[in-house]
Amino acid sequence: MNLTPAHDAGKIDVAYVANLARIQLTADELQTFQKQLTQIVDYVNELKQVDVSAVEPMAHAVQIMNVLRKDAERSGLDRQVVLANAPAHDNEQFLVPKII
Repeated sequence: MNLTPAHDAGKIDVAYVANLARIQLTADELQTFQKQLTQIVDYVNELKQVDVSAVEPMAHAVQIMNVLRKDAERSGLDRQVVLANAPAHDNEQFLVPKII
């Protein structure tokens, strides 16, 4: 097995990458992944040729806005109703076992 990366700029040495990742691949898997990775690299190279000089750089593909509501006071849950659902309480707070 060749443990050095392929020097062909257009080809990814799948066996080398699999070895680095400590993944054992069969010959069929190596062939399948080689074909898939070659297609991905070819597509990325194709995308590099697209003229994007008129496109403004952005952090996201769509505009992102925070949707905020007014911070208004509102009533909470009734303490006795909430405590009624607890397995143990002292009429003011939940009682839980001490964990140390």
